[in-house]
This record gives sequence, structure tokens and C-alpha cells, in this order.
Amino acid sequence: MATSIDARAPAATPAQLQSVRGALTSPRRLKTEVLGGLVVALALIPEAIAFSIIAGVDPRIGLFASFTMAVTIAFVGGRPAMISAATGAVALVIAPLVKSHGLDYLVAAVILAGIFQIVLGLSGVAKLMRFIPRPVMVGFVNALAILIFLSQVPELIGVPWLVYPLTALGLLIVFGLPRLTKAVPAPLVAIVALTLITVTAAVVVPTVGDKGALPDSLPSLSLPNVPNTFETLQVIFPFALAMAFVGLLESLMTAKLVDDITDTRSAKTREAWGQGVANIVTGIFGGMGGCAMIGQTMINVKASGARTRISTLLAGVFLLILVVALGDIVSLIPMAALVAVMIFVSVATFDWHSIRPATLKALPKSETAVMAATVVVTVATHNLAIGVGVGVLVAMVLFARRVAHFVTVERTVTEHDGGRATYRVDGELFFASANDLYTQFEYALDPERVVIDMRDSHLWDTSTIAALDAITEKYRQHGKSVDVVGLNQASALMRERLAGKLGAGN
Repeated sequence: MATSIDARAPAATPAQLQSVRGALTSPRRLKTEVLGGLVVALALIPEAIAFSIIAGVDPRIGLFASFTMAVTIAFVGGRPAMISAATGAVALVIAPLVKSHGLDYLVAAVILAGIFQIVLGLSGVAKLMRFIPRPVMVGFVNALAILIFLSQVPELIGVPWLVYPLTALGLLIVFGLPRLTKAVPAPLVAIVALTLITVTAAVVVPTVGDKGALPDSLPSLSLPNVPNTFETLQVIFPFALAMAFVGLLESLMTAKLVDDITDTRSAKTREAWGQGVANIVTGIFGGMGGCAMIGQTMINVKASGARTRISTLLAGVFLLILVVALGDIVSLIPMAALVAVMIFVSVATFDWHSIRPATLKALPKSETAVMAATVVVTVATHNLAIGVGVGVLVAMVLFARRVAHFVTVERTVTEHDGGRATYRVDGELFFASANDLYTQFEYALDPERVVIDMRDSHLWDTSTIAALDAITEKYRQHGKSVDVVGLNQASALMRERLAGKLGAGN
């Protein structure tokens, strides 16, 4: 009877699928969450070790950081099912600090970065996400997919030839198994199958164990041993600030991507300060800090179908169990299996629709340029913050250039009452369009009375006020009077406050 009722029950909405209580009361959904967390944990191990090497710290630092980040963010984060752990973006930021001052200064910087993220989160920095244009977001996603793929290339160079058929078999499983059944995550099947093959056949290929020694004990409290002086703050401040911004940007962009995939909304402000809390906890346990991970998040959400905080929590818990209690077994996993999984994630992450000829033909060239700039800079620098920053800057410049051409000036001249020239200005006036406004008037040819009708325009900045001052001053030099009429209330107040005070005509 119970089975019959469940079969007729309406399907859960995307928002309901995020419910922890709902997942705990549904064996099918709970299984998805558990297996999703397990697959992510397996994929986290080589990544955390690799990022530790980039940062210049012991692999245990990265592994413990991934554990504390995942477990903490499962409780305080604002985006269910998103995975946070030690990341390459953070590793690149803090590597110079580790090299110059050592691990203790790194831990101090991680804690300070967490404090910065809490302050930024509570001050509403997450709301700035709405200023990131869609082409930048698409470029961000595509660049991440390319970086995920490129990060796997070294695992396929200079390796035994058996790595290639193993990787091909792994790809066949992760791409083909979902067509037959989705009862078990295809990435998990690929990892287990390839491990059994290499162990049973005694095949010698690179394994997880080759990446570095796995820890054999639990993480412990480890406050940084640094002088409590202003000089210490001067050293760690720039690294902590950079870590805070890079971590927030990557986390909030990833959260928005998961929102789109799952058709749900997440609490971006909570995610921002939650990342700060997770980094503080990670620093207290001596970890290297981190942020949201796009690759592992896509494994969890897209490949495994997880939707709740359970999978995030279990990813951290399983990671600790695997590396501490089952390290000998985990070290046997062939890297070919994880390479296959990450290539699958790369293909699934890339927005293929965005590069179809029909799409590119339909899109304005400016939007294509913004997307391309974001991709090129992100891939070239391996820095998401720089890539997104350049993308937003290019979008702003192209937008300003495009809007500037929307302003029109229409001139009419009447001969009665001594003659009068009327200029009707239509459009939004700001620094880009105001600079051209000055050239739209016939100063020498106009009669002695000039009227500038602004009823269909709006003054947005001081550049426009200065342009109007320059225009009136130019007419004054020709012995002609100018009346500016039709300003809306906001524009009139700005001009009344600033007219004649900006040095126009000097």
C-alpha cells in the first residue's frame, strides 16, 4: 500500500528537493545524497593534494582544509549541495606567502581572510552579483570547463600506455552508463571498476598514492605562531584580502551556476559570510583555506544528482574517513579513473549552446566579445577573479560605447522674433555620450537666442554638467544667450548644484 501511494505522489519541486528532512525520509533521495558525497570525496583527494603542492605545503594541509571547509559550509553556507574545499585559486594567491614566511603566516592569513569575508558578506557584497552580465557568466563557465580539462592533461603525458585505454574505459562508463541506469552515479562505477581492474591485473599505472602521503591521524587545533604586531598584519593583509575576494567571487559565481542548473534560489549573502566562517574554522585547524569548487560541485549536482546539504557534509566526512582509515585502499585508485571523471565534468560544464554558429550569429558582437575576453583571460592567467574582472570591464566599455550612440540632437531654427535655434536632446547623457554632445551645436551659425530642450534626456554625472557648461560658455563667447529647459527634477537639482563649479570653458 505504501509503495502504491508513493508511486502516485506528485513529484517534488526543485525547492523541495533541497530539503534535508525530505531527503532523510526518502530512501531513494538519501541514497543519491550519500553516493554523491562519496564520489566527491574520492575526486577531492587528488585535487587537494595537487593544490597543496601548488601552495607549497604538506598534502595533509590541503586534505584537512577540504574536510573542514566541506563540513562547515554544509551548516553555514547558503547554497545547498555546493562543495567548498581547498582550491587552486586560493593556492595560487597564498603560495608566495608560504614561500617567504612559512605555514604559520599562511594560517594567520586564512583566518584574516575569513574575517574579511564575513564583513563583506554582511555588508552586502553578494548583491554586486547582479552587475555581472550574462556573457561574463557564460565565459566564466566555459573558462572553468577548459581549465578543468587542461588540469587533466599532465596526467596523460609521459605515462604508461595502459593509462589511455583505462581512461577511455572510464569515459565510456561515465558517458554511457547514465543511458542505461541512473541508480548508481556513473563516476563512482568508473572509479570502482578501474580500481578493481588495475589491482586484479596488477597493472602498474599512476595512482592517487603517487600524488603524496595521505594523513594517518585526525586534524587538531593549530593556532598560528606569529607575532601579534602591526608588522605581521602588514605582511598578511594583502594576501588575506586577495584570498577573500577571489574566494567570494568563485563561490558566488558557482552558486549562481548551481541556481541555474537546479532552478532554485540560494542565499548569496549567507553563502558569502558562510565562506568566511568556514575559512576561520579551517585556519584554526591549520588548513590552507579554500572556497567553492566548480568541478566537484558539478560532480555532486550534475553527475550525481545531489541537491541537499547532506551530500556536502558527507563529502567532507567521507574524505576524512577515506584518507585516515582507508588510506591504503584509496591510494590504489588509478588516476586514469579520476581523469575520466573530470573530463566528463568538463564536457558537462561547458555551455556548448553558446558557441553554436546559430547562437553566435544571433548574438550582438559585443556580447560575443565579452564572453571571449572572459574565457581568454581566465584561461591565460588561471585566475577566475582576473578573468571575470576583465570581462565585466569589457562589458562596461562596450555598453557605454553602444549607449553613447543612442543620444540624438535635433536642430530647428525659427526666423520670427529675431530668430531662435532650438536643440532637442533625446537620450541618456553620461560621460561617454556627453563628450560628443559639445560637437552637436552650430555655435557660429545659430541666431542670438538658443534653447536646449532636455525633456527627453537625463543627466547622470558631472561629465554632462561640464559639457553643458562648456556649451553655454562657447555661445557666450559668440555673444549669444542659451536657455536649458525641460530638465527633470533630478537633473535640474544636479545642474543647480554643480553648474559653473567644474571648470568648464577654462
